[in-house]
Parts: sequence; structure tokens; C-alpha cells
Amino acid sequence: MIFRVHVSLKPTVLDPQGQTIQSALAGQGHHVVHGVRQGKFFDIQVAAGVDEQKARSEIEQIAQDVLANPVIEDYRVELLGR
Repeated sequence: MIFRVHVSLKPTVLDPQGQTIQSALAGQGHHVVHGVRQGKFFDIQVAAGVDEQKARSEIEQIAQDVLANPVIEDYRVELLGR
């Protein structure tokens, strides 16, 4: 199984990189863009034969403890494939 963990800044946290990207896009004539928020993702492969619910639970724990800073970031886990 492969899980993808999306990590992004919480809406209340300023995103200077997103603002810089938005400004650059406007400078290139892309005036329809109203806002940009940057983030990152991690693709995590789980060993064959592991129960999906157990794997998801462990990936959720990894996301919370290691991949995201819960003070300033949100995360979302999705199953990409088996």
C-alpha cells in the first residue's frame, strides 16, 4: 500500500513563500490567481500484508509526530493504492 501525507500551513499562519509565488504569478500576468498556499507531501509505502486500518493508523501517528508540526501545520492522509 502507498499512502500520501499532505502537509500544509494552517489557514491562520502566514505563508511568505505562497505570497511570493502569488506575486511572481501576478508579475507574469496571471491576475486570476487570488491566493497561493504552499505545502509538501510524502509518499509512504507500507509492507505487503499489513492490515489497511492498522497501516492508516500508524501513518496518521507518523504524520502527527514526525511529518507535521501540529502547532502551525495541518495534515491529511490518503490511500493512493494497494
